[in-house]
Amino acid sequence: MSHDLHHRAVVADAHNDLLMAVAARPPKRWGAFFRERWLPQLREGGIDIQVLPVFIDDQYRPEGALRQTLRMIECAHVLAEANADQVALCRNGDDVDAALAEGRIALVLALESAPGIDASVELFPTLFRLGVRIASLAHWGRTPLADGSREDATGSRLTTPGVEALRTMEHLGMLFDISHLGASGVAHVLELATRPLIATHSCARALRDHHRNLTDEQIRGVAATGGLVCVTFVPDFLTDDQEKVSAERIVDHIEHVVSVAGIDHVGLGSDFVREVMTDVTPPCCESLDDEDPMFAFPGLEGPAGMPLVTEALVRRGLPEADVLKILGGNMRRLMTLHMG
Repeated sequence: MSHDLHHRAVVADAHNDLLMAVAARPPKRWGAFFRERWLPQLREGGIDIQVLPVFIDDQYRPEGALRQTLRMIECAHVLAEANADQVALCRNGDDVDAALAEGRIALVLALESAPGIDASVELFPTLFRLGVRIASLAHWGRTPLADGSREDATGSRLTTPGVEALRTMEHLGMLFDISHLGASGVAHVLELATRPLIATHSCARALRDHHRNLTDEQIRGVAATGGLVCVTFVPDFLTDDQEKVSAERIVDHIEHVVSVAGIDHVGLGSDFVREVMTDVTPPCCESLDDEDPMFAFPGLEGPAGMPLVTEALVRRGLPEADVLKILGGNMRRLMTLHMG
């Protein structure tokens, strides 16, 4: 039953860093590498909508951040053009609907912390023209726009350019992502936001007390904007007990978000990291078997394992209509109404 349901559903993943792995290859290999390595996994996992974050490694910051941002955006365009029979880079809800109707995977570009922007908010329209439709303003630490959650002790809100960035994104039709944003920054955004917000990859603080997770108040705030909290699969954000890492724990967080925000305000944001780290951490492609086991858990190391989440949702007894919303119906609605 769950297998059939999964493949009838629109399945959306709000955060997979696979673009980092593809862009680590020579440009002439971008299209083929995606088709060989990632497309089969996305198809096996039944992924219909995939958000591709542009994350810039520390080695490129600060001087090379904009150059690498543009390089990764170009990579996304190249891999989409090279695999146009299978995927489409989408700029709005109509593009997403068209891709799904044609049996193609809808790809959506996002910026994670936007280091290439720095304080030059006037570049957001430029990146919007290149196809970026989701953006966050911080990662772990401090940026000219905002502080990340690891800097919560500063109690800082958005900077003046950060406020301008929020306003610019709302005007453009770019979704504002609060994942990684510090607590005071989230509160500030909730005060100012006039359009739906998204947390592309966050869990519930009530179940795992980690600075990267959202409190019930923050979850309610996102829902009040009409937005979406996408539960991530990162083990360390799910639990502090390695023995409890499972698809069932993901469902625990999903059910908590539903209990706080309602069924219309939850989605999935995997943040599969193991394979990407293998590809971008020298020496390239070295086994990570001896690395921290909290990076992934058996069966959900990558997108091919996504049906395990559906199985866990069905075992929990959720109604089919609710499962369809969680898997991707809510994300599709948000993109249709508010993106682009």
